Amino acid sequence: MRSIRILFFAVPFMIACNSTEKDSSTLNQTAADSFASCSDGLPKRYGVGLDSLRIARGKASHEGMVQIPKGKSTSEFWIDVHEVTNAQFRKFVQATGYITTAEKAPDWEELKEQMPPGTPKPHDSLLVAASLVFHSPRQVNGLSDPGQWWRWTKGASWKHPQGPKSDIDKKDDYPVVQVSWDDCTAYAKWAGKRLPTEAEWEFASRGGLADKPFPWGDEPIESGKPKANTWQGNFPLRNTNWDGFYGLAAVKQFKPNGYGLYDMAGNVWEWCRDWYTTGLQGSAPSEKVIRGGSFMCNDSYCQGYKVTARMKSSRDTGLENTGFRCVSPN
Repeated sequence: MRSIRILFFAVPFMIACNSTEKDSSTLNQTAADSFASCSDGLPKRYGVGLDSLRIARGKASHEGMVQIPKGKSTSEFWIDVHEVTNAQFRKFVQATGYITTAEKAPDWEELKEQMPPGTPKPHDSLLVAASLVFHSPRQVNGLSDPGQWWRWTKGASWKHPQGPKSDIDKKDDYPVVQVSWDDCTAYAKWAGKRLPTEAEWEFASRGGLADKPFPWGDEPIESGKPKANTWQGNFPLRNTNWDGFYGLAAVKQFKPNGYGLYDMAGNVWEWCRDWYTTGLQGSAPSEKVIRGGSFMCNDSYCQGYKVTARMKSSRDTGLENTGFRCVSPN
C-alpha cells in the first residue's frame, strides 16, 4: 500500500536531517521522536567480536558475503559485502516478473483508508507510478522543508532512478535504489536471505572497533583521505565533489571496514528488518529502520554515516538514496 505521506512530502524529512545527537535519556524525555534528527543514539548494547572472519568462496549460498562473528547481542551471521546492485536486482526481476512499489500507481481507495474521514482526493497527477527524486535547488529558505530538494517524479523507479529520462545503463555495479522495504524483502526472500536486524547492521558496521563513531574509527569524515560517499560543501546547494562523487557511486569505491564490508557509511541508506521505535510506552511503530546515511549526508547537517545514526521510512517508500543489503543466519 502506498502511503499518502509520500504524496505530500512528509516522508523525506528522514533523508536529509539535523546532525544533533541525543542520548537515550533525552529520547525517553521526548514525547515523540523528531524528523529533525538522523543520529539518535542507540543504547551501547552491541558487543564487538574480534574473531577471525571467513569470506565465502565457491559456496553459492554465501557467495559475496562475509561471516560476522558472534557478539554480545547478535549470533554469528553472514552479510553481503556490499549493497545489492542493479545487476543483482535485475536477475531477481527477470526471474520472477516482480514489479516494484514505485512502478505501481497508488490506489486512492486503499490510500483513503489511512486518512481521516473526509480527506479530499489528491489531484490525479499525483496518483501515478512515481517516486521521489533529489534535485539541487538554486536557493533554499532554511533546511526545515525537504520539499525544496525533493520532487515527486512520474516514471522514477529502480530502472529510472532520476526519472524517465534517466537509466541504469552501464551501472550494473551501482546500488539499486528507489526500492521500498517491501521490494527489498521480496528480493531477500527470493535470494534465500533476509534483511538485517538493526543490531546486526550496527555490529557489522563497526567492523570490530569498539566505541568508535565511524566504521573506520575516529577520524572526522572530511579529514585525511575520502572515506565514504557523502556531501561536501553547502547542502543542498553545492557539492564540491571532494570525495570524487556528486551523487550515487558504484559499490566498493572506498576502503572497507575491519570486517571487509564496503559502504557501511554513506552512498545509500540501507533498509533494516526492524520497526522503528523510540522506546516510549504507547508508541506504535509504523515505519522501518534505515541505517548508514547516504551521499546526501553532510558534516554540518546530517551525520547519518555515524555507526549509531538511525532513521526511519514508511515501508512503501522508495527514494534515490535508499538501498539495502542482505544477511543469512547460517
